[in-house]
Amino acid sequence: MFLILVLVLVAAIYYYGTRAFDYWEKRGIKHEKPLPIFGTNLKQFFQRASMAMMASETYRKYPNEKVVGFYRGTKPELVIRDPEIAKRILVTDFQHFYARGLIPHKTVIEPLLKNLFFADGDLWRLVRQRFTPAFSTGKLKAMFPLITKTAEKLQVITEDIVNREYYDVRELMARYTTDFIGECGFGINMDSLNDENSLFRKLGKRIFERRFRDALFGALKFIFPELCKDLHFLAPELETTMTHFFNTVVKERNYKPSGRNDFIDLMLELKEKGEMVGESIEKKTNNCEPEIVKMELTDLLMIAQMFVFFGAGFETSSTASSYTLHQLAFNPDCQEKVQAEIDMVLEKYNNKITYDAIKEMTYLEMAFNEAMRMYPSVAYLIRKCTSKKYTIPEIDLTIDEDVSVIVPIQAIHMDEKYFREPMKYDPERFTFGAKDDIRNFVFLPFGEGPRACVGARLGQMQSMAGIASVLHKYTVEPAACSVQVPKPDPAGTVSEGFVGGLPLKFRRREKN
Repeated sequence: MFLILVLVLVAAIYYYGTRAFDYWEKRGIKHEKPLPIFGTNLKQFFQRASMAMMASETYRKYPNEKVVGFYRGTKPELVIRDPEIAKRILVTDFQHFYARGLIPHKTVIEPLLKNLFFADGDLWRLVRQRFTPAFSTGKLKAMFPLITKTAEKLQVITEDIVNREYYDVRELMARYTTDFIGECGFGINMDSLNDENSLFRKLGKRIFERRFRDALFGALKFIFPELCKDLHFLAPELETTMTHFFNTVVKERNYKPSGRNDFIDLMLELKEKGEMVGESIEKKTNNCEPEIVKMELTDLLMIAQMFVFFGAGFETSSTASSYTLHQLAFNPDCQEKVQAEIDMVLEKYNNKITYDAIKEMTYLEMAFNEAMRMYPSVAYLIRKCTSKKYTIPEIDLTIDEDVSVIVPIQAIHMDEKYFREPMKYDPERFTFGAKDDIRNFVFLPFGEGPRACVGARLGQMQSMAGIASVLHKYTVEPAACSVQVPKPDPAGTVSEGFVGGLPLKFRRREKN
């Protein structure tokens, strides 16, 4: 009897773990043969490859296809290889793909994931509408003195690592961006530059660290979404810490805007305006018009926005700026051009890193864009079909609601079909005329469409200011342990990291 029960259980698990594996075969879409339960995503579940690495691997295996099938657990997904289809998903037919699709069970969302990056539907739309003004040109200019202050502090700290055998530039820039986010976001001196073991640096590391518990819960939520809907992706200490952090700051301000014009002030100002009100992206009236929806900006929602502002704000910018410095170390001719431009521009601004000065550094921007092409901080985009049925006209393929679509940014950026000699670091690709020749939707470092990164300009300006502050006084060189093509971290989640960091040698510049 016991043996029969075991056989029945095994048969039930096998059926559950294979029941959807004819999805792409029925539609004539090429794909790898899936494994029961794990689909074609075994390596990512076992932390042998990140989601970005899996998307890139799938992209490269089928060079002649416009789309490729994939199974994340038992869930069918579609990897896009064609820029025109990517444009359709991200922009043209956005109303059918407004969901990010990063949360397997759409009715249960853990508190910290109710943020601008992870949220879907009306929650996303109302939060996006409310928070977009925080990243306007006026706001960016107003907060730039904080960038200047942190960049100058970065120069002082860099002096301490000059002539060491090596220092991880990834860690250095993460300390810089953490300090900046603390100043401009929350009016707090996080002191990560002076103390690499500061509380906030540890918090930042934990957000993007993928421990066994995180990998297990993440895999279970994708493989058994209904059974595991109450499991949290994020470690419980993150919610506890962010809640304490928020409550401490707003209590000091007596729950009112303080006049600092930072991110906390912005949220408190928005809360004073009352409910968030806007047109629904999910619900229609009997006349097929969008319903008007309302939502309160609760403390819980503000904590979630603070979490993503802190996490995404320091992580993506530090990855982009450190990888730019890494490439410049291995391409000294490009570094010399960047330094010559920095020297020339800053001379006009009394050697002060200002908003206008950074805007004039066009070659630095080209160098930054080329680094972002080779190693975008967020290496893939994911969208979930929100319509009952949707047909991709270019290939006459119909997919169902809840099927996720992946745009593998890094793989597209490194495709020689779109970028000649893609492994070569060449900022000249982004000169004024040449940049216009780059096809639409093959360079997507900040995403595209209504869900493109809302803080893209802030992130770029923050990164460029940090790079300029370092290269104005120092030169970066490969260390004995440096590798030109660093190995991506297979435990990466949303943002990409590097195994062993990015060790470089810093040398004080000898100016004439």
